Amino acid sequence: MTETNTNQEQSLIKPEVFNGEDKTTNDYMNEFKGQAQEYGQKFQDAAMKAKDFAGEKFTAANDKFKELKNKEPKELVEDAKEFARQKPGQALLISAAAGLIIGLLLKGRR
Repeated sequence: MTETNTNQEQSLIKPEVFNGEDKTTNDYMNEFKGQAQEYGQKFQDAAMKAKDFAGEKFTAANDKFKELKNKEPKELVEDAKEFARQKPGQALLISAAAGLIIGLLLKGRR
């Protein structure tokens, strides 16, 4: 009976031929596990880069906010006018985006 059980067990795990190599289900699972770990590491690296990038941008925005906080409203208006003279296209896009956001916020309150 032992020989019959061994034959049955061996027949349950049949190697498959893939690109000229015999592979069992266990081989596929190990390969899949390795790929999953590799993608997990890539995802973790991307998340760290995104965290660093967001941290840098938050720091820059915080510094800019502190700078703007110390200015008088009249100075802010003059700075905005100067920016619009230097970069009219960007000023127009920023104005349009701000208008769209304000419009969506006001529409959402209704």
